[in-house]
Amino acid sequence: MLELLSLPFLQRALAAAAITGLLGGLLGVFLVQRRMSFLAAGVSHGAFSGIGLGLYLGVAPFLVAVPVAVGLGLLIAYLRRRGALAEDTVVGVFFAAGMATGVILLSLSDANASLSAYLFGSILAIQWSDLLWLGAVAVAVLAFLLPAWGALTLITFDRELAQASGLPVRVLDYGFFGLSALAIVASVKLIGIVLVASFFVVPAASARLLGATFAWVSLLAALLGLATAVGGLLLSYPLNAPVGALIVLLQALVFAALLVARRAG
Repeated sequence: MLELLSLPFLQRALAAAAITGLLGGLLGVFLVQRRMSFLAAGVSHGAFSGIGLGLYLGVAPFLVAVPVAVGLGLLIAYLRRRGALAEDTVVGVFFAAGMATGVILLSLSDANASLSAYLFGSILAIQWSDLLWLGAVAVAVLAFLLPAWGALTLITFDRELAQASGLPVRVLDYGFFGLSALAIVASVKLIGIVLVASFFVVPAASARLLGATFAWVSLLAALLGLATAVGGLLLSYPLNAPVGALIVLLQALVFAALLVARRAG
């Protein structure tokens, strides 16, 4: 195993898994608490239309998918504020329409692209440029989250009090949804459209079973996200199992064990 850890491709994969797990945990606590766990699935599937468009136009797919995903995140924030439709309805529409558009554009393009590579990711094939991009996204997310943590927490638990307190709720909403969408689409290349939602939901849901305060839940979610991502990656070698699927399965097992322990206690 030590010899394996010296391989550059595995070092890049470990760093990417750690960053993605950390981001998923930190953003996930807000999504789970706001009952918007479906957002990650909606944005990732919606971004598939951008991947399909990129392949159809003959440009790098994620150059198109990133603005599409961020645009979807901001649009969801706008429609959520308008209150015209329920949040799960809006996200569900983007989920289905984005996936259908992506499949059609992919079939029309001449690109020799594998659908499974986008659906399930390829974390072991990550390059230094991908890792730098993911690191830049993490810096942008943390630069927003850390100073705004208290305000986002108040908005999450009592939006009316936050507005009455003079907080810039609209700006913080758009910032949160835009950066969440950016983190989600940046993670898609690693673990795929199908599995990425787990990173933004399951560690946060597990942490809620353990933590008594939101600050403690947030810390636990980040640690669980990081530990399960790195643990799943390392276990994939001796078990000869797909990395992304094993990470998600490990996250689910941790959640199930905590749920059983909580009910037994």
